[in-house]
Amino acid sequence: MQKLNATSLVKIIAVVLAVALAAGFSFNPIKERMNLGLDLRGGLHVVMEAQEKPGQKITQDTIQKSIGILRQRVDQLGVTEPIIQGEGNSRVIVELPGVDDPDAAADFIGKTAELEFKDENGKVVLSGANLKEAKAELDPATSEPQVSLEFDKEGAEKFREFSRQNIGKPMGIYLDDEMFSNPTIQEEIPNGMARISGGFETLKDAEDTAVLLRSGALPVSLSIEEKRTVGPTLGSDSLAKSLKAGIIGIIMILIFMVGYYRVPGLVAAVSLVLYSCIVLWIMVLLKATLTLPGIAGFILSIGMAVDANIIIYERLKDELRHGKTLKAAIEAGFNRAFWTIFDSNITTLIAAGVLMFFGTGPIKGFAVTLSIGIVTSMFTAITFTRWVLKMVSDIFKKTELYVV
Repeated sequence: MQKLNATSLVKIIAVVLAVALAAGFSFNPIKERMNLGLDLRGGLHVVMEAQEKPGQKITQDTIQKSIGILRQRVDQLGVTEPIIQGEGNSRVIVELPGVDDPDAAADFIGKTAELEFKDENGKVVLSGANLKEAKAELDPATSEPQVSLEFDKEGAEKFREFSRQNIGKPMGIYLDDEMFSNPTIQEEIPNGMARISGGFETLKDAEDTAVLLRSGALPVSLSIEEKRTVGPTLGSDSLAKSLKAGIIGIIMILIFMVGYYRVPGLVAAVSLVLYSCIVLWIMVLLKATLTLPGIAGFILSIGMAVDANIIIYERLKDELRHGKTLKAAIEAGFNRAFWTIFDSNITTLIAAGVLMFFGTGPIKGFAVTLSIGIVTSMFTAITFTRWVLKMVSDIFKKTELYVV
């Protein structure tokens, strides 16, 4: 029996050290790899209103097309986890966390990006609808930034025919009714290639224009109705306060569990640390975005994880009061508590699923974090806690350490 106690003690020490090391080594990697939302990282929040043009009606289809085009533009900017969604019948909300220049970003995403080639009389002869490719580069002759264009088969044919009939005449290149250049056609252009030059101060300006052209013109004009910038300092302050509140809450829970449940409470404390590490790593691996509501969902899931342990331990105490041995009481306590924990978690998962499906932005982030926490708590409470508690019972055998 002494050998069994020594073996169990070594296992318990190894488990505690492993969990402690996992928590210690996890903090910095998680902090560096976690995607933070606008409210924690800072960034740009823009509300844009669709404007009707003569003969044009704003519909949900045009709004959804606009959202798709905006998403392509933002993705090519390299913004991590942007939020782009419709609101009502004519509004689009864009949230870009971590942007360095919010004003420039707002102007960039809001451009209609309607490309047009016009003859000397102002008639449109070719538009961006036939554009196949656009890329920024430096002019080999002058080293000035420019955007090279390539048109599809239909556009190339239109361009060839127009250039053939207008040799020696100017051709205006316009973006959102603003002339970028007005070159003179020197010869027939048969390959559907063109370039925009003369309107870019830096290569970055040319790259931004190329992104706009590649993503396509917006089907409607979007005007900025509201623009709000969340500074990185404010975001960091919100994150620090949230983490502080979470740590204080966890410490209070651990003190209560150890003080009221004694040995099982210590096991719950170890399990809770492991649970927190698993949840955060899952969020990192899924590349989920952590927001203030997400932190609230995480803390709520911690409460539910503790609640699962409380249900198990209360069942354990009942079994011990009915005269069962410690080993039998542990087994019966977990078996009797399983379906209660399972039912409560399933109902919460259903509610989280509804929020995830119908919610947007921060609401969806709350639901994702809560769902990850619930599934993880099932593992730690039913599997890990059970395994550790059985090992502990080989060393601490007095029922007084399990029943108040």
